[in-house]
Amino acid sequence: MHTASKVYFANLRAQNPRDNKISKIQKLFDEAGFVELLGVDDLTAIKVHFGEYGNDGYINPVFVRQVVEKIRAAGAKPFVTDTNTLYSGSRHNAVDHLTTAIEHGFDYSVVRAPLIISDGLRSQNIAEVEIRQKHFKNVKIGSDIVAADSMIVLSHFKGHIMAGFGGAIKNLAMGCAPAAGKRDQHYPTSPHVIEEKCIACGKCVEICPVGAASLEGEVSRIDPGVCVSCGQCMEVCPESAIDLDWEHDIPEFLECLTEYAYGAVKGKEGRVGYINFLLKITPDCDCVPWSDAQIVPDIGILASTDPVALDQASYDLVNRQKGLVGSALHCNHEAGADKFKGAWPKVDGTHQLEYAEKIGFGSRDYELIEI
Repeated sequence: MHTASKVYFANLRAQNPRDNKISKIQKLFDEAGFVELLGVDDLTAIKVHFGEYGNDGYINPVFVRQVVEKIRAAGAKPFVTDTNTLYSGSRHNAVDHLTTAIEHGFDYSVVRAPLIISDGLRSQNIAEVEIRQKHFKNVKIGSDIVAADSMIVLSHFKGHIMAGFGGAIKNLAMGCAPAAGKRDQHYPTSPHVIEEKCIACGKCVEICPVGAASLEGEVSRIDPGVCVSCGQCMEVCPESAIDLDWEHDIPEFLECLTEYAYGAVKGKEGRVGYINFLLKITPDCDCVPWSDAQIVPDIGILASTDPVALDQASYDLVNRQKGLVGSALHCNHEAGADKFKGAWPKVDGTHQLEYAEKIGFGSRDYELIEI
């Protein structure tokens, strides 16, 4: 029997300055006891996702500033951070990544903290963390995240093509790993071409960051020995001719992802706080260079020191909503139905929660405390 973890919830109703979103973020920080996680002169990472260029679902930098100010008031020294991507795009190296972050509003003049890409210029600043789990004995984490004394993890809660949903666990796992660590997490998955659907358009060849895709006559081929399973080919294929073994590969992928999340905070026990933003809840990750229409209305903001309880509470709150007409939901529009399966019917994202609880990362049992 797991002990219920406390998850603090702020809804979006506001009729005075004390109830606006910035005030609610400050109050959540206090109510969740985040000050107690921080030591004087701590170098405190604020883990965020700056959003791929063309995406606008990422957390508002003004909201991030509230956390910066709270950390400063506690006597610690905050920096805002992320790691470079495995796939090609606007955040593949630190120069492009920082440029994208600044263009999305994460400038010092807005967030009032320096930006640091934790795995360095070309994703080569890597620290090995021992975890001794089923899939990995050691995981690769961005060096500056490992070096930080404490961390506050800010996550935009949304859907995800391979994980079902992305919250605090996924933000830790993919978000704290360098490209090599992201590749490790994807190793169970191997995209393949459905030949009868392929029209040999070459879009997969153009987008592949490692040259795994090629055209052979009238059909595309993907070399599994070269492929890093970043999924970009699946996103750009106009005929949905590239697919995965959803039944066998994805549960293992979710376990790898969860072990990486566990490793991202190992050694920081009692030093990490988590805030999930249930705003602009889109079907896709903020890694894609677009933001689809949201699948449910905005809900609120949640905080906890238990990432598993936080993600479970977030998942439940989303599913209580009525799905929005005209969104990517194929089904499950009614209140109480699983919205993430409605968007991605081949994926059971709750496996990451189940496995996280199994390896002792947190509890799915929670007490929701509305502030």
